[in-house]
This record gives sequence, structure tokens and C-alpha cells, in this order.
Amino acid sequence: MHTVTDELVEKAILVGLQLGSSGGWAVEDSLNELRLLAESAGAVVLGSEIQRREHPDPSHFVGEGKAQEIARLCEEQQANLVIFDDQLSPSQLRHLEEVIPVKIIDRTALILDIFAQRAMSREGKIQVELAQLKYMLPRLAGQGTALSRMGGGGGIGTRRGPGETKLETDRRHIRERISELEKEINTVQANRQVQRAPRKKNAVPLAALVGYTNSGKSTLFNALTDAGVLAEDRLFATLDPIVRKFTLPDEREILLADTVGFIQKLPHELVAAFRGTLEEARYADVLIHVADVSHPQLIEQCAAVNEVLGEIGIGDKPIIMVFNKIDRLPSGLLLERLKRDFPGSVAISAQTGAGLDEFKRVLNERGLPKRIAVDLLIPYKEAGIIAEIRDSSSNQVEQEEYLAEGIRVKALMEQPDLGRVRRFVTETRD
Repeated sequence: MHTVTDELVEKAILVGLQLGSSGGWAVEDSLNELRLLAESAGAVVLGSEIQRREHPDPSHFVGEGKAQEIARLCEEQQANLVIFDDQLSPSQLRHLEEVIPVKIIDRTALILDIFAQRAMSREGKIQVELAQLKYMLPRLAGQGTALSRMGGGGGIGTRRGPGETKLETDRRHIRERISELEKEINTVQANRQVQRAPRKKNAVPLAALVGYTNSGKSTLFNALTDAGVLAEDRLFATLDPIVRKFTLPDEREILLADTVGFIQKLPHELVAAFRGTLEEARYADVLIHVADVSHPQLIEQCAAVNEVLGEIGIGDKPIIMVFNKIDRLPSGLLLERLKRDFPGSVAISAQTGAGLDEFKRVLNERGLPKRIAVDLLIPYKEAGIIAEIRDSSSNQVEQEEYLAEGIRVKALMEQPDLGRVRRFVTETRD
């Protein structure tokens, strides 16, 4: 007997393609990740289908025969949703819909659906809606059909970002909405530039946490800043960026940014849409790449992160490699190999606190400009210089002595700040 609740549950079949030339992720591993994504969005996964071929079928992606098999499987298992592990072209989607009589979405639509659930800030909501509309626009059927079965009935892959009540199927209306959202995004980003100005003036360094989704970035962020950010064992628990201040061992203050996690097969347009969310990483002085050392696809995940960093133009920034979740490792053999393969990396458990002191020390040494110990003799008429030195969180006044000829100051200063006080320097110390 079927209940109303049964009919509302989205029961999914996953479909993956193993290409002859593909490297990196095995199709089984990629489908395991797709399963986690689907479950995170609220679906019940009934099973999966894999096809191995040299190239995707230009018409049906998996070929018409395989599509017919999937249709029969949906009928047998009473599935009402099929999720493909790669992005489908508009024509592939239309041809598949002619064969498979249930809703069809691809990996991109699924990720966008999760983003729609997670977005909390105004900017995040705008970005989700903008990305969804840009994704859906070319998938509108030629005769005005509302996204065919892909959009029929709502649910996973069609969830609207907060603030949007319906999808206008008219292309002109969608383009107008896209234009409006792009203007809003530009305004939000301009406001953030204004907010960032005092930070630049005070020369407060910024470090940004980057990494694969669910690698433990938010747990590390909380451990360092006591921010209380949501840190869950699920994909894309963090979508909106957040910045907090914390103090390093040498008492310098630094800003730390938590950013959205990356994932493999992240389409270019999705990266472009969320470029604003990743702005803090783009403006950071140093990136902290957090990786889940216990994950079977550790190396592949690291490669996916580096690929996205390169795509958004920040792959050449200084990076501190942090291997997280060492408490989940059965032995230290893997860590020994990683230490050899990734010189200068740090191993931690953000959950237990193991290795955090070492991480802070490394961040102190490599993440910030080196400070130079200087002795200054400042005339009384120039005493305002001392306040300027104190105003920068990068510098530290250690001692002041008032003499007849002026004020003797012992301070720790970063190299870029020395220019304005160089005429008062009497000695530099190691």
C-alpha cells in the first residue's frame, strides 16, 4: 500500500559513465559521492547503473539502448528520479526524456539544489538563483514547455533559491531576471570592497581556508576562532563565507576566512557564478588547503581543489597544506609518506585539537611577513608615529623610553612598514 508520503519521496537511480580515457576518479567512487549528494538533497537512492564506453553518446549520453534499460529499471524499482553523474547537454536531456518516463537531472542541477537549500546570506541567495537561471535557460524546450519533466512537479534539481517564487518559462523574462541579479551581485561586491578597505588600511593579514567539501574546514575554523560556525559531517554544510579574527603565537592578529568547499566535476559556469563567494580566498595573503587525510580519494580531492584554484586565478598564492582528521587513521604510515610527498605540510585533527599548535606555528612563520626588531629614536614633535605603529596589528611596540633627545622605541615591524620610520631607525636586531 502506497501512502502520500511515499509518493512525495524522490526515489533515485544514479547513472555513471566510465570513459576509456578517463583518469583520476573511478566511476564507482564518483557514484558514491553522487549518492552522498543525492541523500544530502533529500533523495532515497535505490540503485545505480554504470556504462563503460570510449566517449559519451552525443544523443543520449549513455546510448539509446542503455537509456531503455534505465527506463525499465525505473519501472521495476518504482523510481521517480534519474540523476546523471555528469552534466548533460540540452539535446541529450531532451532525447533521454523521450525514453525515460521520469524526472531527469544531472550532477550540476543536483549541486545547485543543495546550494539553494544552504544559502543563507543575501549574496548567497542571489548567486544560487543566478546560477540556476543560467543553467536552465538553454534547457527550456523550444516550444515553451516548462523544462519538460526536469522541472515538472518541483523537487530535487528544481528547488528555487530563497526569494524566488516560480521560474518564468519565457526566455525574455529569464534574461531580464538574470540582468537584475547580475546588477545586484555587482552592488553587493562593491559594498564588500568598501568593507574591506579598513582591513587593507590597517594591514591585517588574511588567511583563507580552502578545500574539498566536508574536509573539516569549518571545524578547524571554529577551533581557531570559537566562531560557532555550523560544522556538520555532510557535503556543502558551509556555503556563505565568514571571516573572524584570531591571535597567533607571536600575538599578531590575523583574519581567517571560511569558504565554500570544492567538489570534482564542478562545471565552469558554477565556478563563475560563485566567484563572489570565493572573493575572500582571492584577496587572501595565504591559502590554507585543508584535506581529509582519511578519505580514500585524498589525492584526487586535492587535485580537484587545485584545479578550481587555478580556474579562479589564485593557484599561485602561498599555500599551507593541512592534512586533517588524523584521528581517523589506523596508523601513521600514510602520514609519513604524505610528509615526504608534501614538504612543509601539517597534520592535525581539528576535532581533537591534535597538531593545532604546530599548525599555528607554521602559519605564524609562513603565512605572514617576517617581522624585524628595530630600535627607533623619535623626536617628540613626531610622537604621532608611535600611535601609527600601534594601529597596525602587524606591528608590536615592545618598549618606550622617554629621553631628552626624543622617545626611544623598541618594536617589531614588518618590512613594508619600515619605509615610513626608516629615518628614525638607530639599530635593527635579529
